[in-house]
Amino acid sequence: AMDGAPPPASPTGLSAYVAVSQLLGLTLLATTGAWLGRYRGGVAWHSPLQFNAHPLCMVLGMVFLQGDALLVYRVFRHEAKRSTKVLHALLHGLALVIALVGIIAVFESHQAKGIPNMHSLHSWCGMATFVLYLLQVRAGELLAPPGGKGLCSTCDISVPPQWLLGCGFFLFPGASFLLRGRYKPQHIFFGITLFILSITSCLLGITEMLLFKISDSYSHFVPEGVLANTLGVLLVAFGLVVGYVLTREEWKCPPLAEELALSMDFKTLTEGESPGGGS
Repeated sequence: AMDGAPPPASPTGLSAYVAVSQLLGLTLLATTGAWLGRYRGGVAWHSPLQFNAHPLCMVLGMVFLQGDALLVYRVFRHEAKRSTKVLHALLHGLALVIALVGIIAVFESHQAKGIPNMHSLHSWCGMATFVLYLLQVRAGELLAPPGGKGLCSTCDISVPPQWLLGCGFFLFPGASFLLRGRYKPQHIFFGITLFILSITSCLLGITEMLLFKISDSYSHFVPEGVLANTLGVLLVAFGLVVGYVLTREEWKCPPLAEELALSMDFKTLTEGESPGGGS
């Protein structure tokens, strides 16, 4: 495209599906808040209500923000790739921090009430998902240039090797395009898989909480049970819409001019070819 020309329009239907995903995401957050506020007493730290921070943080971090992080490359199709990668990493990092708060809340609440930890299927699946997400998240992209230090030269920040995979392959242009090409499908697969696991863990958690709190009345379609079931349906709907946007081949982000130029430069350096194919 010529300089000053308007960027190409988004593919037909993409904007509508992204808007629906955001509407569903905000609705499921509001439904989570309504459930905890109306029927579970709200949220407060270092109190009997501390546990309620767990479902709120997990829905916000591991579902809504993680889903938005996955959509970044579909929404910002014509922005500078480095800026898109930074936003992608920031959303994942924020989701990770919020999820960690939720895990701390449930462990401290269980300890205060004398409830054993890690005994249920929900806890097993949830913890496995969080640990895998911790390994997958590329927060190191923002903290670790190739030396392993942060952007602040006075900071002594060590970054796990798993985070450096995304850092080295995608954020920094010095990575081999062959290695990036081999790693990218794995990264995409595990990203979508962890998103599905996150929603599954939330569904298990909703069911477990209902059985603990209203097991005697749950089968009678009491309002709390209906509201919690509605939250589960919204989680599934959000996951389906996000998954649909991610898997539509024609909605994938096209390569930008800067990527094509960088690829040609690397081909010239590694194979000894000129951009025009001559000597």
